[in-house]
Amino acid sequence: MHPILIKMMKKPVVILAIESSCDDTSSAVIVDGILRSNVIASQKVHEEYGGVVPELASRAHQQNILPVVDTALKRAGVKKEDISAIAFTRGPGLLGSLLVGTSFAKGLALSLRVPLIDVNHLQGHVLAHFVEDGSGLKHPSFPFLCLLVSGGNSQIVLVRAYNNMEIIGQTIDDAAGEAFDKCAKVLGLPYPGGPWIDKLAKAGDPDKYPFAKPNIKGYDYSFSGLKTSFLYTLRDLLKANGVETIDELAQKIPNLRENMCASLQATVVDILMRKLKKAAQDLKITQVAVAGGVSANSALRQAFVDYGKKYHWEVFIPPFSFTTDNAAMVCQAGYFKYLDSDFCAMDEVPFAKTTI
Repeated sequence: MHPILIKMMKKPVVILAIESSCDDTSSAVIVDGILRSNVIASQKVHEEYGGVVPELASRAHQQNILPVVDTALKRAGVKKEDISAIAFTRGPGLLGSLLVGTSFAKGLALSLRVPLIDVNHLQGHVLAHFVEDGSGLKHPSFPFLCLLVSGGNSQIVLVRAYNNMEIIGQTIDDAAGEAFDKCAKVLGLPYPGGPWIDKLAKAGDPDKYPFAKPNIKGYDYSFSGLKTSFLYTLRDLLKANGVETIDELAQKIPNLRENMCASLQATVVDILMRKLKKAAQDLKITQVAVAGGVSANSALRQAFVDYGKKYHWEVFIPPFSFTTDNAAMVCQAGYFKYLDSDFCAMDEVPFAKTTI
């Protein structure tokens, strides 16, 4: 048979992905390498608690997962019978949340008699740079460095191939996103605090408060000392002004929250970029990317642009839609693994531990 006729008769590769590692239920569909849909259902229930409550997250996933998957398929214009394989986030993340997504993926794969593909959540964030969504964004070439920063992770990843990644530096205590959220809570800002820090920092002075920076060897990070420095600065200001609450202090010190946020943000970005620069120079790599929830931070995105110009890096910054937890990145990782026939068994279980 003529090769063109064979190609025309070939069934499209349709990957359905499910992401449920934390508090966002998401499903996406890729058809022959092109993203067709990416649906996310966020959970508002955690806002009143100032953080994610695992049990509530699991229950919300159970409520959201069926309508989210159904919507993803409809937006993609495909039927469940068209699915070639199902990719799902196996970990790391909250075990209860992961169990919901894993169980749903297994059940659907069994009913459709299609392969199952397990995806590492952190690798998914890195591979978000390869999603073909019609925007025409250029993808990094191997090898490249990726700064992976979120509420639970702060890592420098050496990416040699889609399935060959090595963490060469990581936080030894708290993550950058966690530092943002915890400091925002101290300031009385809503959860999640990262976006509020970013918003208020735009009207603040980044040099107003000189917070402590760690002195850690190699490419590793530490943010616990920064959080302590932030807390002690506020404590001293409260004492010096004879008040007991942040709101009272804000009435006495103009732009208190804005300046605190700007100084905190500038410190975190400087810490992140200095180690990334060292790694890039030591390894002689000029392809540098950023990924994860904190990659939505405007100051960090600008720092990548500035460092790129200064050190002649080719930088890769993801669209905002691919910064937070989403199934498009899981789908992309699953598509790569499908092309290599890298499937997983039905008895695989989710894992919570951070690993890549």
